[in-house]
Amino acid sequence: MTNPQPRYSFHVFLSFRGEDTRKNFTDHLYTALINAGIRTFRDDDEIRRGENIESELQKGIRESKISLIVFSKDYASSRWCLDELLNILDRRKKEGHTVLPVFYTVSPEDVENQTGSFAEAFVNHEKRGNAQTETGDKRREWMEKMEKWRVALKEVAGLEGMCLAKEADGHEAKFIQKIIKEILKRLNRTVLSVPSYTVGLESRVKDINSWLQDESSEVGIGVICGLGGVGKTTVAKVAYNSNYDRFEGSCFLANVREILEKHPNGQVYLQKQIFESILKGRKEKIYNADEGIVKIKDAIGNKKVFIVFDDVDQLDVLDSLIGTRDWFYPRSKILITTRCEKLLKAHERHMLFKIKELGDDESLKLFSWYAFAQDHPLEEFEELSTEAIQHCGGLPLALYDLGSFLSRRDMEIWRSKLQKLEAIPHSKVQKNLEISYKSLDDHDQRLFLLIASFFVGKDRDYVIKILENCDLHPMVGIQNLIDRSLISIDDENKVMMPPLIQDMGKEIIRRESPDDPERLCNLSNQWGLSNYLTENNESDADGGDLPSAHLPEDGLVPAVGPNVAKRPYYQDFPEIAILPYLGHSLKRRFVGLLSTFPISGGFKRFFP
Repeated sequence: MTNPQPRYSFHVFLSFRGEDTRKNFTDHLYTALINAGIRTFRDDDEIRRGENIESELQKGIRESKISLIVFSKDYASSRWCLDELLNILDRRKKEGHTVLPVFYTVSPEDVENQTGSFAEAFVNHEKRGNAQTETGDKRREWMEKMEKWRVALKEVAGLEGMCLAKEADGHEAKFIQKIIKEILKRLNRTVLSVPSYTVGLESRVKDINSWLQDESSEVGIGVICGLGGVGKTTVAKVAYNSNYDRFEGSCFLANVREILEKHPNGQVYLQKQIFESILKGRKEKIYNADEGIVKIKDAIGNKKVFIVFDDVDQLDVLDSLIGTRDWFYPRSKILITTRCEKLLKAHERHMLFKIKELGDDESLKLFSWYAFAQDHPLEEFEELSTEAIQHCGGLPLALYDLGSFLSRRDMEIWRSKLQKLEAIPHSKVQKNLEISYKSLDDHDQRLFLLIASFFVGKDRDYVIKILENCDLHPMVGIQNLIDRSLISIDDENKVMMPPLIQDMGKEIIRRESPDDPERLCNLSNQWGLSNYLTENNESDADGGDLPSAHLPEDGLVPAVGPNVAKRPYYQDFPEIAILPYLGHSLKRRFVGLLSTFPISGGFKRFFP
């Protein structure tokens, strides 16, 4: 009879010299381990105040499958670190405990032979022993302890380890990713990759982890929603990495929408992936989607499972893949990433996790990682970096794309790239964002372009009243745009749109008719907006008479709806903030707005 495999509270025990690496290398390593779903013991996280530190550290070593030791310049100067090393190697000798030495700012030879900074540390230890020991016996005990430390250092330096100076060309980020791969290989675990640099993930994953780890007997459904490029998939991957082994079966279905669009038999392909993942690689022939549903029902009905559906845009996709909630075993979890907040019906019980864009501080930090390989800009690039993140709208995808491009470029290239972005948005980011636009029907696409061009920053009721009379059905259309995170309504009831989304609307119009600067005017006529505005009575959206306008000498008035976000178009292109004024009535104002925009002026620059 074989002995059962021991259960560990942690995958990794992280041993390090705090004064050397706590706030830099070890912190980044710890974050990468956690993001990879590797449960890691770190003394400042796992030991509560008032507890016996030494006994808790020993417990942490016992309850971890691997000890990862970070050797830094001053590691040997810490008695705590050296005693910790003795405990780790003692467990290795008695139980076959796995030890991975990482040589960060020292060489294996320095550790083995106690040369360099390690030699200095032992000189200081000997002085300390001489100063603190009053009797010969105590001094002998101290010298014996030092000898044990020396033997332990020689032993651990002989183990197969990893050295920064010899791997990844000395790049810490690449080195950390190599460490993660080595740990995963030794743990024999398969997990999902996440970006090398992440900012703000912990707070965004926290509630999802709590939900996945609750003890509810119900089958739980969670929905992660947000803009394209905001990091929904990355959040879902981190949640999956951290929790998949808490379930009897698990599966991460990536790019569901794309597979169903491009794969000739996408539903069956995805069903096979679910079946094989839940049943640990067991192959099964599935000839059609109906047969697949029956087989999946049998597979998920008798075990607690965790399935992630990444990038879902239609509810019937879930029905065709996995049937209903009732088929699942109690305490199973289904997690969905989507751009559509209202993907599930209102009466369908589920948890909603909205992923917000990064704030300016978070954006600058993430951008800096990709541009400078550190969490802040180089001093001479601070102003340009602050300008650069304004083009990214808090989207990690845009920050990655722009930061990676500008990395190691000179200042002239930076300035040229940022000037180009004023006129032409990121192509990669725009392509990603347009997925949400293309998911709309023709009617809602028209509505989106109108709002992007003229109504951002305007009162919601005002916009609805105007568009309602044009047979544009704005009530349901605006809700559809909100559901896809294309617009939002702020606390003052104003229609708001992220700058990158508004850039997308501008780019769509420019791209569809690059040689027609009157494109938007012509479209507005086709959509019936100009006809309504021509026939409308002379009252504003609130039902009262429009106030008289005080005209400037040139007879021009401000255009409707400049974006009030970070980079309003009217600041970038002053000419588009003016329109021919044909009178103070609503009908004339909008005829001027949509039909007689001056071709020779700012309109060409707005839609070049």
